[in-house]
Amino acid sequence: MSLEERLKWALSPDLPDDYRPFLLREQWVQTRCYFARRADLRSAEVEVLAQDGDYVIRLCIAKRPDLSAEQVAIFCTDRDPNVRYAIARNPLLTEQQRAVLLQDEDELVRTAAAKGPRPSKERCRPGQAPLLR
Repeated sequence: MSLEERLKWALSPDLPDDYRPFLLREQWVQTRCYFARRADLRSAEVEVLAQDGDYVIRLCIAKRPDLSAEQVAIFCTDRDPNVRYAIARNPLLTEQQRAVLLQDEDELVRTAAAKGPRPSKERCRPGQAPLLR
C-alpha cells in the first residue's frame, strides 16, 4: 500500500479490525502517529504503542485519558523530555508524580508541570475517526 492509502486507513472511521494489527506495527512513523492518536484505541494497542521506540509515538500516547497508573509512572521517567512534557499536563498524574516533574532537569517539563492538568480533547474532521489532541 502507498503511504497515502496507509494514512487513509489510520484515520478511517470504518477501520476494519483486521487492519488494526498492521497499523499498530506500521513502518511509517507518520501513519503510526495518526493511529496512536485515535480516540478508539484498545487498551492492548495503547500498551504496545506506549512502549514504541519512537518518542513521537510515546508522546501521542502520554496525552491519553485512559492510561493505566503504571503507564503514567513510566512516562514520568521517560528518557525523552518531550514525553515527560506531554505527561506533565495529564490529569492522571498523582501529586507525587507532579512534584517530581516540577523538579525535572528540563525547564519546559517543569513549566508544564507547574501549569497543572489539561484534559485531552477530541478533534474529528469530516470523514475521519475522532483523534485525541
